[in-house]
Amino acid sequence: MTKNYPNVSEDYKKAIEKCRRKLRGLIAEKHCAPIMVRLAWHSAGTFDCVTKTGGPFGTMRFTDEQAHEANSGIQIALGLLDPVRVQFPTISFADFHQLAGVVAVEVTGGPEIQFHPGREDKPQPPPEGRLPDATKGCNHLRDVFAKQMGLTDYDIVALSGAHTLGKCHKDRSGFEGAWTSNPLIFDNSYFKELLSGEKEGLIQLVSDKALLDDPTFRSLVEKYAARINVCIKQDEDAFFSDYAKAHLKLSELGFADA
Repeated sequence: MTKNYPNVSEDYKKAIEKCRRKLRGLIAEKHCAPIMVRLAWHSAGTFDCVTKTGGPFGTMRFTDEQAHEANSGIQIALGLLDPVRVQFPTISFADFHQLAGVVAVEVTGGPEIQFHPGREDKPQPPPEGRLPDATKGCNHLRDVFAKQMGLTDYDIVALSGAHTLGKCHKDRSGFEGAWTSNPLIFDNSYFKELLSGEKEGLIQLVSDKALLDDPTFRSLVEKYAARINVCIKQDEDAFFSDYAKAHLKLSELGFADA
């Protein structure tokens, strides 16, 4: 879909770049990249392409959305961001939360993701129940990502690879454990672990294993897990390229549509 990005002032662009630098420092110092990605995702992932409601428009600032079951613990991310947020009052919450997600991926070694500023804050949060359920399989993933958000199978699998960052917390999601052995590094380890089967100390949710049950999904998992040569750096180019495109689409759902 063609995008018609709004014109923003030079002062706003400068504020975005200064904010980006501050976010890099904060995320590196606090080792909080995973929860920043979660904040950006959970903000954007509420978009409904039929009603054109929800999406990456700063509504996570409302306590009603913070209280959604899927957002348990999201206040931690918002609290960590407060010292940076107060320095840039002209930046919309919508841009600020999505910029934090983009920077978090980059700080942890992931791909550079395009960022277009100009999102406006919406005045009310979306209804609860639009985010993916980790206890459900392929049909549910397509219902949420494809039918609701308008994303593709490629997007579903690539975006799932962000589970290379972070871990589940019992008090937030009901699950406990990390997907990879180094949850502060963005790489293709998630796909390698998924193909190698369950391991003590690591977690694989129903929604993760579902990627192996569907032929289209599985072929992409295998593609993103591939190596060129086991003796040198893992080949992550395909994953990084597709992830950057998918993350950009997610962060712009409902934004600047022509």
